[in-house]
Amino acid sequence: MRAAVFTEPGPADVLRIVERELPLVGPGEVRVRIVLSAVNPTDTGTRSGRGLPDGASPPRVPNQDGAGVVDAIGDGVADLRPGDRVWIWDAGFRRANGTAQEYVTMPRRQVVKLNDEVPFEVGAALGIPALTAHRCLTVATDGPARLAPGALAGRTVLVAGGAGAVGNAAIQLAKWAGATVLTTVSSEEKADLAAVAGADAVINYREEDVAARVRELAPGGAQLIVEVNTANLGLDLEVVAPGGNIAIYVGGTIEVQSFDAMVKNVSLDFVLTYTTSTAEKDAAVAAVAEAVNSGAFRVGEAAGLPIVRFPFDRIADAHRAVENHVTGKVVIEITHECRTATAG
Repeated sequence: MRAAVFTEPGPADVLRIVERELPLVGPGEVRVRIVLSAVNPTDTGTRSGRGLPDGASPPRVPNQDGAGVVDAIGDGVADLRPGDRVWIWDAGFRRANGTAQEYVTMPRRQVVKLNDEVPFEVGAALGIPALTAHRCLTVATDGPARLAPGALAGRTVLVAGGAGAVGNAAIQLAKWAGATVLTTVSSEEKADLAAVAGADAVINYREEDVAARVRELAPGGAQLIVEVNTANLGLDLEVVAPGGNIAIYVGGTIEVQSFDAMVKNVSLDFVLTYTTSTAEKDAAVAAVAEAVNSGAFRVGEAAGLPIVRFPFDRIADAHRAVENHVTGKVVIEITHECRTATAG
């Protein structure tokens, strides 16, 4: 089988496509033929050597997320069978084998069934972005542990960067859970994407006074803020509701006016989906799967997240596109959807 590997950290050019043996399937494992492998900023960080140290050493196959078809199952796996359509999460965390290869073997827990009508593009776009968004929306102590229809009813959510992958997922999941969603963007093009994702109001921070606009739209403030930029914390403290929560899912140095936060009794949480607890991750996976299979979570330009496709032999270009902040979700075509799965 073909696999993309890097033997040492570096720029995208370190990626090479090589031939490898088909991975074996052990007890409690599932082998998946990957149709689409997605690229996240965390994937380019791991490849470049700037990512989260996870104990796995090169040679490594990159990319955490993907979607495909069950090819074989190990002993003890009774609820999946060859031919089932699935998505994968955290494939390359603490493991040397991510989704940028034709076949990958995963623990059953990390393989999630897709309904037949759900496109592989949706499955590949989940993982890191959707599970991160779910945790950001549930991290508040007075909030739900798991999203579901109505779980955020009566709450206003402010999503920073609504045209990004996590921002798009946060908008869609929050709307599915019944929240009123406000979001910020940097351009008219991104405003259009955030609007079709389902945001109730879109604020262009380059042209509008964000604080004034949020106060107009939500006089009591936003109960939940999903934050992509630590530089926005001053603004967040202005517009968060008393007792509200700010969830930050990016690294960086922060400076907080603690008295401003104290006056409102605000909580500030930091989110990294890789290291959430087993219960938190299982709740996120279950909720995201329910949203997807019910048709409440979509991708593509009409859903606010354009799909940017690359053939497998251009995996380096796919990684560079993410590093250059392309708008949309980058996916790599690993195998053809119509190809027949093989068992064994």
